[in-house]
Amino acid sequence: MHPLFRIVSWKTKYNIEFKGLKEGLHEYEFEINDKFFEHFNEGLVENGEVTIIVKLEKRSAFLKLHLLISGWLELTCDRCLENYPQNVELETELFVKYGEEKEFDEGDNVIWVLPEEHYISLAQVIYEYIALSIPLRHVHPNETGDNSCNQEMLNRLENITHAEDSEEEKEIDPRWTALKNLKNNN
Repeated sequence: MHPLFRIVSWKTKYNIEFKGLKEGLHEYEFEINDKFFEHFNEGLVENGEVTIIVKLEKRSAFLKLHLLISGWLELTCDRCLENYPQNVELETELFVKYGEEKEFDEGDNVIWVLPEEHYISLAQVIYEYIALSIPLRHVHPNETGDNSCNQEMLNRLENITHAEDSEEEKEIDPRWTALKNLKNNN
């Protein structure tokens, strides 16, 4: 099988054919797992299980997509550098409009498609919204009130920090020390 065909075929799994749909509400569900994240090089996420429910409202002039994202992603803790599962949830709306090109900037939640298109590919959109659902700080969830970080790693990092601080104190240029003493005397 040609590699290009494999690349295209995984994306078609996340396409929604809208040309033959009647006006009204339609619902789709996508299951995202590790295989999905493999297709995005150098991404924030490599592992996880996320469910995306898409409620599509078809109208004559545009499509309105209501996306509900929920699941978990494996992230690296900012404190102890250990991987942990992070629950994620996001609810958002996206509009799909027909036209040759963007007429004017309508915001980040509008996608333009050519009038002759019959489907919309949501693979990239899904990935971007999953990335947006990740909290800024990546730390182990603190459900019990205890610090659930790897304590051994935290101790090692603290020892390294203290060792660096004491080295900096030893290597202070004596001229700066003399100036510091002048400042303290005033």
